[in-house]
Parts: sequence; C-alpha cells; structure tokens
Amino acid sequence: MSGIVTTGEKRLVLASGRAHPVLAQEVAAELGVEVLPMDAWDFANGEIYVRYGESVRGTDVFVLQSHPAPINTWVMEHLIMIDALKRASAKRITAISPSFPYARQDKKHRGREPISARLMADLYETAGVDRMISVDLHAPQVQGYFNQPLDHLMALPILADYVQRKYGEEDIAVVSPDAGRIRVAEQWAKKLGGVNLAFIHKTRDTTRPNQAVAKRVIGDVEGKTCILVDDMIDTAGTIVQASDALTANGADSVVIATTHPILSDPATERLKASSVREVVCTNTLPVPPEKQFDRLTQLSIAPLLARAIRAVFDDGSVTSLFDGEV
Repeated sequence: MSGIVTTGEKRLVLASGRAHPVLAQEVAAELGVEVLPMDAWDFANGEIYVRYGESVRGTDVFVLQSHPAPINTWVMEHLIMIDALKRASAKRITAISPSFPYARQDKKHRGREPISARLMADLYETAGVDRMISVDLHAPQVQGYFNQPLDHLMALPILADYVQRKYGEEDIAVVSPDAGRIRVAEQWAKKLGGVNLAFIHKTRDTTRPNQAVAKRVIGDVEGKTCILVDDMIDTAGTIVQASDALTANGADSVVIATTHPILSDPATERLKASSVREVVCTNTLPVPPEKQFDRLTQLSIAPLLARAIRAVFDDGSVTSLFDGEV
C-alpha cells in the first residue's frame, strides 16, 4: 500500500487571551486540561505581542477571549493569537468569543453606516479561524456573516435553572424589554413551565447611542414577580426604565436576567439606585470589584463552554445541548 499511515490521535488545546483569565481557568478545569502557556505584552505604543510556550502543530486549538472594555484591545489580541496559531501549524482553530464584539451593529439603520458585526466576522476569517463559538448573539443572523461554522450557544438553561430554583414558588411573568426579544422571552416562559408573558413597547433614537424610552407594558404583570430578560446590560438606562414601567403597572418585584454584563458607567449606580430585586448574569464578561454590588449574582458559563468545546472536538452535535432550540 502506498502512502504513510499515521497512528497519532487528535489533541485538544485550550488557549486564552488576557481579558478574562478566570473564565479560562474555569473552562480548563471543566475539560481537565491546562491553559496553553503564552507570553504576551504590550509595546510602548500599544502594539500587542504574543508567543505560545509549546508546540501546537497538528492540534485542535480552542482560543478563548472575552471582550470587555477596552474592547478594541481585546479584539486585536484575539486576532493576533489566531494568526500566531495559524503560523504555528495548528490543524484546526476554533475562536471562542462568549460576548461577540460589535454584535449590536448587525444592520444599517440609516445610510452611510457600517455593519460592524459583519466586519468582525471578516476579520476573524482572515485571521484564520475554522470555526466560531459564541453565546447569545444580539441577533441570530450574525451566524450568516461567517462562511465558516458558528456555534451559537444559549445561556438560558443556566440562568433559567437559577431563577426556577430561587423564584419558582412565586407567581412569575417573563418580560421582554422590547418586541425584538419576544422569541427569547417565549423560550424563557416555556422553560419556566409556561408562565405568563409580557413585553415593553419602547422607542429608540438611532442618532444617540444608549438612549431608549420605555413606553408601555403589554401583558398582565400585576402582582407578579417579573423576570426581565435581555442579552446584555450596557449603561442600564433602558433596563431600569423597563423595571420602573413594570413597577408602575403593579408588578410585585422585578428580577433582571441577562447574559452579558457590560456594565458601562453609570450602570452600577443606576442598578443600585433602582428597585430591582436582583440582577442575574453570567461571566461571559468579567465584572471588576468596583462594579459589583449586593444584588448582582454572576453565574459561570464555563460548564456550557466546556460541553460545546468537547462536542466540537468529538465531532458531536452542539445543537443537542439545547434540545434543538438553537
């Protein structure tokens, strides 16, 4: 028989940027591996340098990077890490971006605007990724920006299980902060046993970022524990307005459940000053000590990421992790 037959086996490698090392260590612990050693530093002018401490030739590498502020620094580091892996002859490179950068800019609202989420997809593919993993995209159509596979994970099971355990005995209503999140709210309501569903009608000024006005509540929330679900909290202006609207319409209390705690200033101050009962989020993004507060509960996304990594490595089904609802 002509040719050479190899007896080697696939090797899984987990690499991580500097943005969220705690999450990387949690994922590594779930997988039973060590994070790939890497030297990284910044030159005086801000240029980023990375070099891996071990060979990655022929490996299946999963390169994890969160994208908190300053987002552009961490995006660039992620791209440079991917380029280094490609040039080091990694066999397959899967980028993991728990909170996809620029996800809100997924379409044009007005003329002469960019579609920055598409630009991010192009940059990742140019850098050399073979696959992408992300959690709770701002809009599912971002998957279509990639020519390579994108595994879209949902934090709903982690968040909903916590809410069910803590508030399951109360009269719950799931509330979407706007009409665009109704589909997600429906999934929440189903997960919590078919509870009531409501949404808030709001308007947004497309010329001013982080500006929205909650108008009115559609649905029955009187006397209920409202679970207000959204994919992210940035400055918290919109979500606090939504909470106030629910309270004004007779809600007994409001619990906010979100995936990505961006918490740009003055989010922490707004949430602390509000009547919100609890803010539940995941650790797709790090929350520094100065932005934490008593009513903030952060759940680990590491088990979900580890299961997805294992499924991709074993050529299994990622969709099956969510009963096909992804």
